Amino acid sequence: MYFNLNQFSQKVICEHNFSDACIETTVNGNTLDLYLTATDDKVKFIEIEWNFESDNDILVLGDAWERSYGELEFLPLAENNRLMPWYFIATNNKECFCFGVKTQPNAFISFTYNTDGIKALIDCRNGDCGVHLNGRKIHLATFIYKKYDSADAFASLCDYCKTICDNPIFPKERVYGGNNWYYAYGNSSFDEIVSDAKFQKELSCSIDNSPFEVIDDCWQINSCEGPWLPNEKFGDMKKLADEIKAMGVRPGIWVRFLHNRDTAITDDMRILRSGKKQYLDPTHPAVIEYIKADIERIKGWGYELIKHDFTTFDLFGGWGRELDPKLTDGGSWSFYDKTKTNAEIVLDLYRLIKETADDVYIIGCNTVSHLCAGLVEINRTGNDTSGREWDATRKNGVNTLAFRLAQNEAFYMIDADCVGILGDNIPWEKNKQWLHVLSVSNSPLFVSCTDKVTAEQKNDLAEAYRVYQDNHSVRPLDFLEGRTPLLWEIDGETVKYEW
Repeated sequence: MYFNLNQFSQKVICEHNFSDACIETTVNGNTLDLYLTATDDKVKFIEIEWNFESDNDILVLGDAWERSYGELEFLPLAENNRLMPWYFIATNNKECFCFGVKTQPNAFISFTYNTDGIKALIDCRNGDCGVHLNGRKIHLATFIYKKYDSADAFASLCDYCKTICDNPIFPKERVYGGNNWYYAYGNSSFDEIVSDAKFQKELSCSIDNSPFEVIDDCWQINSCEGPWLPNEKFGDMKKLADEIKAMGVRPGIWVRFLHNRDTAITDDMRILRSGKKQYLDPTHPAVIEYIKADIERIKGWGYELIKHDFTTFDLFGGWGRELDPKLTDGGSWSFYDKTKTNAEIVLDLYRLIKETADDVYIIGCNTVSHLCAGLVEINRTGNDTSGREWDATRKNGVNTLAFRLAQNEAFYMIDADCVGILGDNIPWEKNKQWLHVLSVSNSPLFVSCTDKVTAEQKNDLAEAYRVYQDNHSVRPLDFLEGRTPLLWEIDGETVKYEW
């Protein structure tokens, strides 16, 4: 299981005929740095291939563009026709190797790996068009290859994730508490949030570390879009934050920065994609100021956590699972600033949000995972769990916890999403298992419920919060054998979950 990083072929694909685009590569040991310069050419893609033969007894796991959607699993090399964003791990049950790019690259990068070798597709586009660098030299990515003389794929992947992220940021304390989405589903009020915060304090009364109460989509004038001002059910958002904090609970809030119906927003501030001008263009100077003003307003209200959502969908017209291999929804569109790659534009947006938010914690939801590393404290790494359907929690939550747990405390803290409790829709013996594995996972623990839970559920929630405050050793054991590992090693003991 070895290939020579220095033996590759390369190809540049431009919007029109190739003329002046120049690629530079520098190989140093197990790293390869890739640079691009172009003046007239509008570069769309670069392809790099490493041709070598591989045995069929290899299993391969890749990552996802943003959230995963319950699909992550190891596949035999002969069946591995997937496009694998950012990095992958390969194992033959004797040794492993990982190959990918460092976090915060300036291009969207994916890999294919089969018995003929490895191909990297470096997407340099601006929107759906070639990027016009106009003579600028850009460092696209640092590729890193790492071989492990071990059959332990999980430990190898954990090490690799730490290797490829130089600048992670983490919360100062464990983040846990309530999020109202999976019981309210957009229908809530000032008084209901106050009640939820009281219940979170009751559950955590013996814990020094204060819980959060995160207000999800429900508080603003329009459903799932701005302007980011309170509706009549919420009224004074500063007063609400003050009441939450007075209980010893930390207030958090959900927002979708790029979808806004404010009449002050003009058409030239929106992306023209597929004949529609709907979502805000974060490369437009007026939009940058608008987003900054939204964040400053929320900070001024006193919220200590901002969960921003939908950036991948709003920028590129689809969910991560829909973006292979084209990444965007097509239509020959571009951003207001045509001189930057899509990856640079996403990075600039995430930097803007984090720098303006400053010491307010950021949860990225529908954020591009490899680009938000180092710019969010917490990242939602899987699609929605549920308060209504156990299959959604099992499929999305358990899968992302198992297969992206290696990113936890390496890129950011991973948020595998909530324990949703909505009446008796989900049998407690199922949800209790999800609560337990989250409580020992060292990743954020959010519960979505009111105080109308059973005595058993209340006791289990309070115990989970207590358990969560300590560090634990946790790993999926049947990591190579399916999408929903049943066997987990927790603090040295094997636990079997009946998902």
